Amino acid sequence: MALAYPMSLGVHDKYDDAQAAVDFLSDHEFPVEHCMIVGTDLKQLEKVTGRLTTGRVAVGGLLSGIWLGLFVGLIFALFAPSGDALVAVIGAVLFGAVFGLVWALLGYAMTRGRRDFVSVTQVVATRYEVLTEHNLVQQARDLLDGRGGNALT
Repeated sequence: MALAYPMSLGVHDKYDDAQAAVDFLSDHEFPVEHCMIVGTDLKQLEKVTGRLTTGRVAVGGLLSGIWLGLFVGLIFALFAPSGDALVAVIGAVLFGAVFGLVWALLGYAMTRGRRDFVSVTQVVATRYEVLTEHNLVQQARDLLDGRGGNALT
């Protein structure tokens, strides 16, 4: 993930533009294994997807506990006598459901309403710089200069 003496070929506002520049170089037999696309000026985006209520927390904890209980129950069933396998699975699922429900509600209660929403976060770059090895930079620039209206900015 490093280049020896990297030099910039250009900076782009969109990743697609940086990717297109490297793709153009690849299409013209440039050794693109000596290129990097580096995202800079990182920012975190958080998209709020809904309200978080006690009911929603309870259902989420219950379902999560059921899945964990099913997984553990199936492992127990592998080692249980043949007649007790179903009992082991059902018991583990029930225990997992109760455990997941209680654990989720306790966690939610401990937040005391400070975060009553659900969200998804993502880290994205604001700018994307295309770099290549210093000994290949002129070759790459010549190729990119010849592509017309899509020159690097």
